[in-house]
Amino acid sequence: MIQAYFQHIEQLQLRTHHLVTQHGFDQLLIGSGSLHRHFLDDTRYAFRPNPHFMLWIPFLAEHPDCWLLIREHQTPVLFYHAPTDFWHKTPELPSDEWTKAFDIQAYDDFAAIESALSTLSTAMINEQMPELKSASVSQNPQGLIKALDFHRAIKNEWEQHCLREANYLAVKGHAAAETAFKAGKSEYEIHQHYLNAIAHNERDMPYDNIVGLNEHAAVLHYQFQQRSVPDQHRTLLIDAGARFNGYAADITRTFTPEGSLFADLVRGLDDLQLQLCNQISAGSNFIALHEQMHLMIADLLNRFGIITANPEIQMEQGITRTFYPHGLGHLLGLQVHDVGGWQQDESGTLLNPPEEHPFLRLTRTLEAGYVITVEPGVYFIPQLLQELKNSPASEHVNWVLVEQLLPYGGIRIEDNICVQKDGSENYTRNGFARL
Repeated sequence: MIQAYFQHIEQLQLRTHHLVTQHGFDQLLIGSGSLHRHFLDDTRYAFRPNPHFMLWIPFLAEHPDCWLLIREHQTPVLFYHAPTDFWHKTPELPSDEWTKAFDIQAYDDFAAIESALSTLSTAMINEQMPELKSASVSQNPQGLIKALDFHRAIKNEWEQHCLREANYLAVKGHAAAETAFKAGKSEYEIHQHYLNAIAHNERDMPYDNIVGLNEHAAVLHYQFQQRSVPDQHRTLLIDAGARFNGYAADITRTFTPEGSLFADLVRGLDDLQLQLCNQISAGSNFIALHEQMHLMIADLLNRFGIITANPEIQMEQGITRTFYPHGLGHLLGLQVHDVGGWQQDESGTLLNPPEEHPFLRLTRTLEAGYVITVEPGVYFIPQLLQELKNSPASEHVNWVLVEQLLPYGGIRIEDNICVQKDGSENYTRNGFARL
């Protein structure tokens, strides 16, 4: 796929040169980011690279203080940080095949980079640097950043390859997590089995894994991993991804033993999620897809006897938002919640989500090359259920059945799909099929 990477760089150069010139600059300087110290300590947070830098050079995800200088009609210059330091290993200059796309120069002092900028008007995208002396450098010009962000939604062949491979890697972790769940492991142990299966460290992960057993599956962004083993393993909701060349997978699966009403509900939601995925293609309106998912979940709640009102009444009274309070999905790429989900054009015009669905992260009409998540859920969240119980819509709820399902927490099914002109490619389902 190295030729696809070189084509990726050529496309970036053309697009970037056009946008940089359009916004009144001669050149673009992008930093990889820096390490930061913990408060009142001499240790540092795990490094998170600048996604604008990673778009060009995803192979340097663990290399702070590198810089990329992009000028029209010139090979991009990579200033590779090689400090004189006996406390840490000084990295050698990279020599893999991807380096043929760059003019690589080792440096130790940022002053060398400042001098290389000359007097040309420079846009710089990186963390703020108050110590920067050059008056010709504009730090993080928002107009240019918005334009660059807008175009990141469409993934080319190289990016699609990386996202596909990230999915194929992550599904191995989900399979290992299911095995650990069936073996009666704790949340912490399931998490460790996941990491081991995909050969990732914590810092390699695109986001913190959500590993929720039983009632914890009802916490949308459950942030703990208990070491103790519960008396009974009713549910595992695991929202966990992987990275491949900087690109992220973001997959959720819900596991539960067969033979219960909840297991039937999991299977029912999985069927609906796949039905919706199979409808997606270029031109699909994501807001309409989200609202359609609410109708499908309303029908599911009705069929299972959890709600007695028909789907139209449920939508009218907002009942489904109790059981499905978040958005259908989001753009996916170098960042898990990739940028530009509400952005409608290069200038940064936003289309906010509907007032009744404030947590929807994507409002754009889908185009070929978008990679998105599709992640409906059905949850039994005590706080939201109490609010529903105190409302006039309470009469439509089978509270005996809700109490029976509360200990299971909830369900989320999440796939990563690439939108195509006609239909889509489901990276996640294809990944599971390869196991």
